[in-house]
Amino acid sequence: MEEKNVLVEWEERYSVGIPFIDDQHKELIKMTNTLYEGCLQGDEAAKAYFKDTIRGAVDYVKYHFAAEEQILDKIKYPGLSKHKEQHETFVKQVLRDVQSFESGKSFVPNVFVRYLKDWVLTHIAVSDKMYSEYIQNMKKKSGQKAQA
Repeated sequence: MEEKNVLVEWEERYSVGIPFIDDQHKELIKMTNTLYEGCLQGDEAAKAYFKDTIRGAVDYVKYHFAAEEQILDKIKYPGLSKHKEQHETFVKQVLRDVQSFESGKSFVPNVFVRYLKDWVLTHIAVSDKMYSEYIQNMKKKSGQKAQA
């Protein structure tokens, strides 16, 4: 089996306990690795690859954030506005980077991919874990009420 160059791998510790969201997080990690693979093809090839794939990645990120925010809104997650703000800040930064890339400004795909990896993993491990704990606590409370 051919060994692929992988920047990041999914680990169960990233799970938020919602299979639908975990699957989307796995897809984000997969996209990060796909963009990383493109970076290893040399500067011109990497830029051509980015041009073909980056808009789809941005669209998927927006789709994922909307799905996550909808769930958090439905459960009345108290940290939703801060969480949403983190999403918006990230999307704005990525769109600025994409715009710089598309307008021919200085752009280093490898730096972008590492930023993407760091942000996604930190966001999942910290911010998403916070709502995961909130959901787990809600489940425990509702389970206790049912037994009472």
